[in-house]
Amino acid sequence: MSEFGFGFELEAIIWVVAAYLIGSIAFGIIVSKLYRLPDPRSVGSGNIGATNVARSGKKSAAILTLLGDVFKGWLPVWLALQAGMLMDVVALVGLAVFLGHLYPIYHKFKGGKGVATALGVMIAFSGWLALSVVAVWLAVFLISRISSLSAMVAAVLSPIIAWQFLSPYPVYVAVVVVMAAFLLIRHQSNIEKLLAGTETRFGKR
Repeated sequence: MSEFGFGFELEAIIWVVAAYLIGSIAFGIIVSKLYRLPDPRSVGSGNIGATNVARSGKKSAAILTLLGDVFKGWLPVWLALQAGMLMDVVALVGLAVFLGHLYPIYHKFKGGKGVATALGVMIAFSGWLALSVVAVWLAVFLISRISSLSAMVAAVLSPIIAWQFLSPYPVYVAVVVVMAAFLLIRHQSNIEKLLAGTETRFGKR
């Protein structure tokens, strides 16, 4: 394609819109329907992500939700890279699929918190980045047994980790920074519960 600039050429717009639409697919809702489970928006935290789906007691449903959300974050970015899109476009694709999960057009713009989808985007950017962020999440989770705390610590550290692996690609680092900010904003209610000592630990409904 020709040089990409602030004019947002048609091809770039198509990629970004397609990524947003893919991000809007709510695997938590789809999987719950397939398993004949309650709509995740009506139970627990009301979140459509894997953690809330896990509260249904169906671990396989939670795993499928997690894999689906990670996959949809990875796929558009990977396809854009394979298509030889310019770095700016790839970055916008990653941000668009993430925002699609947070504000899905199919569900009145009420989506999830974006942890798994952000991970999918990071996998496409750098496997080592994603692996390092997962390691942080696991370390905090093994100590605290609190998924939200693990996600927030991983989010806070992700820009620093991203710079270690993606410093030659600052636009990708910028996307990680933006995703981290949104992740913290979406976890505001969890922050309040943590401060109040009422946040749910894994294994408790």
